[in-house]
Amino acid sequence: MPTTPRWLDADERRAWLAYVDFSTLLGDHLNRQLRRDAGVTHADYSLLAYLSATPDGALGMSELAERLKITRSRLTHAVNRLRDIGLVDRREDPADGRGQLAVLTGEGRALLERAAPGHVEAVRRAVFDALTPEQVRQFAEIGEAISDALHRAEGTETAPAVLPWRRR
Repeated sequence: MPTTPRWLDADERRAWLAYVDFSTLLGDHLNRQLRRDAGVTHADYSLLAYLSATPDGALGMSELAERLKITRSRLTHAVNRLRDIGLVDRREDPADGRGQLAVLTGEGRALLERAAPGHVEAVRRAVFDALTPEQVRQFAEIGEAISDALHRAEGTETAPAVLPWRRR
């Protein structure tokens, strides 16, 4: 027997539509800024940034796919493309002979160092300059609450048992 949908009320609809609008605009804004200033997409920049945040500039492909929330196949294509232009390398994982590591190259690190100031300024202008300090705190709490709820839902019947980035 079908259940009655729990329709959004006026405030919820307003919040949802605002999120859809700003997330689309923000993604486009950051992509355009990074393409113009660094010649990479926001997805590429995120991949490079995750690698740069590790002490040795390397992450296992499975862990990197999970952090980026993309399929391993999509990650393989991205890493191969970035390898072709010298920003990333791949090597066997010494801890797991079957696994591969994505490794940030010196050229990749240099690109991040050149791109980071402009990218941070674009994020600041687009997001944080528009908010009060209290709204920044609330924004963080809201994002964390939604992420936590989605992580909790992963094992329920309403969410896929195996997320695409966790498939082997």
